[in-house]
Amino acid sequence: MTITANGREYRLPVEPTVVFTVDGGDPEYFADALTRGIMPRLAGMLDEGGEYRIGASEMPSLTNPNNLSIVTGAPPALHGVPGNYCRLEDGSLQLLNDPKFLRCPSIHAVLEQAGVPTLMVTTKEKLRRLLGNGGVPSVSVELAAEHGLPEYGIGDLQDLVGRPAPGIYDWDASHYAMRIGIAAFRACPRLRLLYISLTDRVQHAVAPGEELSDRFFTEFDTLLGEYLDAGFVVGITADHGMNAKHKPDGSPNVHYLLDILDAASVPVHEVVLPITDPYVKHHGALGSFAWIHVDDEHRDTARAVIAALPGIEEVWTRADAITVYEHPADRIGDLAVTAAADIALGRRAADHDLSGLHGALRSHGGRHEQPVPLITSRPVHGPLADRYHANVLRSRDIHDLVLNHVGAASEPIGRAESVAATGNRGR
Repeated sequence: MTITANGREYRLPVEPTVVFTVDGGDPEYFADALTRGIMPRLAGMLDEGGEYRIGASEMPSLTNPNNLSIVTGAPPALHGVPGNYCRLEDGSLQLLNDPKFLRCPSIHAVLEQAGVPTLMVTTKEKLRRLLGNGGVPSVSVELAAEHGLPEYGIGDLQDLVGRPAPGIYDWDASHYAMRIGIAAFRACPRLRLLYISLTDRVQHAVAPGEELSDRFFTEFDTLLGEYLDAGFVVGITADHGMNAKHKPDGSPNVHYLLDILDAASVPVHEVVLPITDPYVKHHGALGSFAWIHVDDEHRDTARAVIAALPGIEEVWTRADAITVYEHPADRIGDLAVTAAADIALGRRAADHDLSGLHGALRSHGGRHEQPVPLITSRPVHGPLADRYHANVLRSRDIHDLVLNHVGAASEPIGRAESVAATGNRGR
């Protein structure tokens, strides 16, 4: 049997299936961990027939638009969320955390309507209401003390897991989300599709190979093993990658666009940073993507001033950005700007309080954080196989892969071949 969600057909899962979105899960973290042998369960999964390729996230490479694309299988133009934050047509600035902004259902919502038991587990509360839209049972680590899953006879999440929930800025908050998922399945084995979205607190703080990163991915690997041992079909992707955006002395490497445009006497209505969200300690609202809202008569001048800055890579008009990024026209700026891997974009220097950052600025949002892992626990076959093996799929294809295009393990693909795919990054 199949269901149709947003123009794509999906088989109903017979086996328990889980998709993990590793927030900030740049492929370099996985490549480093596999090379040094600190993720033995993932390595074993790949040696036994699982596959690892590279795909692309949506642009901007941010949490909300990508999680929504992953769970809908659709681009932002269809689901309606092109960033964490935007300026609406009435001029108001809005965090895009409310389900009222969604324009299509998730795969999970359609499966729920078909009677398939599903579960959304998020680390960040900002995502829970979005991902749970359409009647999907959903919980967050951030408010675990307040959540239960009455749909599955679970009253207290902390009792279910057997320990109190960590804080949202604790290094192991993501692992608690994974623990909720496996504990819920053990309590209710009829669950068939789980989506577990992690947080990038660690990735914002440290690079691959650093001690905290090793702790994060070692624990992820241990919990991955629990899902594999429970018989889950597994898909792993990321909402975006991560890069250092600071100078050699550790100071942030930022173009403050409103300051620059003011100095050039170019009037604009607003510079919107779509990375903006409630978690200011992660990035201080500094990423590598910005929208500029400007009248037509000043648009070309603003575009020329911004394009002349070192490290600015793209400046698209609204009309072009709709096509290039597959964005909804009414929720983006008149200009869309992206920056190099080591450069962040801000409003005015005075607008950003960076005193609470976990360390030197590491962030995302641009093209250089678009490559993400696409990992499956079994070999990929069928119509998507050639595109998957050519590293040209997107993170929004992960549910298509695990529900429609994986089969029982056969001839092992081999870890060496899979890991080698992480080199195709164009950095």
